[in-house]
Amino acid sequence: MADSTTEQRSRDAMSWRVIARALRHRNYRLFFGGQGISLIGTWMTRVATSWLVYRLTGSAFLLGLVSFSGQIPIFLLGAVAGVWVDRWNRHRVLVVTQILSMLQSFSLAFLALTGVITVVDIILLNLFQGAVNAFDMPARQTFVIEMLEQREDLGNAIALNSSLVNAARLIGPSVAGLVIAAVGEGYCFLIDGFSYMAVIASLLAMRVALRPAAHARQGVFSELREGWDYLRGFRPLWSILLLLALISLVGMPYTALMPIFAGTILHGGAHTLGFLMAASGVGALIGAVKLAARKTVLGLGRVIPLTAATFGAALIAFAASRLLWLSLLLLLVTGFSFMQQMAASNTILQTIAEDKKRGRVMSFYAMAFQGMAPFGSLIAGATASHIGAPHTLMIGGALCICGAAWFARQLPVIRQLVRSIYIQIGILPELATGIETASILQEPPED
Repeated sequence: MADSTTEQRSRDAMSWRVIARALRHRNYRLFFGGQGISLIGTWMTRVATSWLVYRLTGSAFLLGLVSFSGQIPIFLLGAVAGVWVDRWNRHRVLVVTQILSMLQSFSLAFLALTGVITVVDIILLNLFQGAVNAFDMPARQTFVIEMLEQREDLGNAIALNSSLVNAARLIGPSVAGLVIAAVGEGYCFLIDGFSYMAVIASLLAMRVALRPAAHARQGVFSELREGWDYLRGFRPLWSILLLLALISLVGMPYTALMPIFAGTILHGGAHTLGFLMAASGVGALIGAVKLAARKTVLGLGRVIPLTAATFGAALIAFAASRLLWLSLLLLLVTGFSFMQQMAASNTILQTIAEDKKRGRVMSFYAMAFQGMAPFGSLIAGATASHIGAPHTLMIGGALCICGAAWFARQLPVIRQLVRSIYIQIGILPELATGIETASILQEPPED
């Protein structure tokens, strides 16, 4: 019995070492700790902003417009930002973007706490934050690999980042609901402003090898065209980003409409909104931890269409629900499936992208993931004002399922195209004559 208990503990310890293996890198540990604090504040601000707009206006359209204003700069500036991120020192870029984000949160806090804030103020400050994020997102994505000494830990680091985001997504909205109910939205913005100090301190504490700025051999738009041609000419990258863009356009706006479901559909208040957002965060956290436990990128290809279809089906069911407990359960599935689809896409993109073009590839990823969402939020807000939020989400869910079916048809070709890349970087050993292996993006066979 004792031997069995010891063996079980040994297996549990090994499992956690696999899940957290990227944390053995000092710079990544610092980043992980600083982000863990900062992201809680970020989610508090997201919930507080949406609730403040809904409280001031009661308008579904303005909820969509505010969300649009925070994300449209990523679509407009993202591609050019990717060119500059490939040229600049990414560590310094992140320090600057975090300082600017901190100032934006303090500005929101000042206006809210003094009682003079308007929807116009929120839109303008969201536009500013969106412009900062256009540079922050590709810099953050591409800097991950610079914090690791072993490239094989990249997938684990991306999954841990996703786990961190969704742990914050679980904690932040719950805390925001309590803070809003007790003292108002302004204190959420104030807490967020102070939380940025943690990630700024972690970045400054890193020991980063100097990465000289790349000398521009071409103009910005020539390099932008080079990145676009590379992306457009390689079907795995193009197909993954197209599906992600579709889901961000028609599926992600459910978060912008959440105050309507909390207040009008489920007859709750700020606490209900916090619970709904937290339920989605729990599902996403579970999905991210499950990905972190994977030892290889092999098998992620089939995860993408499966989870995209599940996400769409869960959205349709959530839109039809009028019971709080059922809505919370469905949002668990929604969060889990979206996180699996998004993080699997991110991991494959960073794994197969060329090093010298990774900043541009990840800027297009940011445009697909965050840049399409504002159009979706605007469309969803306008549509919901005419046919209602539930029917709007049902249409979006159905389109997600259609996109998943399209991607599933592309998968055999994608597997063949990435084979040489996986062999080149050592993920898949080169095969001996007459020996077959598992398909590139399928799970390797059991021993």
